[in-house]
Amino acid sequence: MDYEGISVERIYHDCFKIKGSRIVYIDPYQVGDVDEKADLVLITHEHYDHCSPRDVERVSDENTIIITVADCQSKLSGLGVRNITLVEPGDKVELLGLAIEAVPAYNTNKSFHTKEYNWIGFILTMDGKRIYHAGDTDKIPEMESFENIDVALLPVSGTYVMTAMEAAEACKVIKPKLAIPMHYGAIVGTQGDAETFKQRAPCRVEII
Repeated sequence: MDYEGISVERIYHDCFKIKGSRIVYIDPYQVGDVDEKADLVLITHEHYDHCSPRDVERVSDENTIIITVADCQSKLSGLGVRNITLVEPGDKVELLGLAIEAVPAYNTNKSFHTKEYNWIGFILTMDGKRIYHAGDTDKIPEMESFENIDVALLPVSGTYVMTAMEAAEACKVIKPKLAIPMHYGAIVGTQGDAETFKQRAPCRVEII
């Protein structure tokens, strides 16, 4: 789909391709054939459905820059990618004319993604638009500090992440102009979770 000149494509699970002045893949997984290589690849954490070396290799070329957390580095070390930039929650970097903020992502009432792992989501600023990819997270207090979010990509499946209802509550805090559900229809969660989220979220929702 197009959001004010930026293409936002959900490929599978939590994998998105964002295309404007640059091409960015987030958590590439099960990407299939790729006709455009990434300028940047953003990886939220080391679980196989987010940090998949085969898929990172598929979307990358010798100029691709990867931004990720430290515990993904060893999984990606055999790819021959020249530039891996490591970040922690709270870090901000500017690369290729894009601003990337690493923000916290963790569980509050389950133990799959605990806070001490320092896993992340991203706020990507491209062409003046701010796109938040939540990673695997619950509704967390840090979301109250996120400002001027244009597009929020939010997990809705429950089990490992927020439920659809919790994601709808998160939208009340984040206040995105547009929300897109993710983390359903693959490992866990159904189309019904996405539909519930669309019905309950207090903002525009597109299921893609």
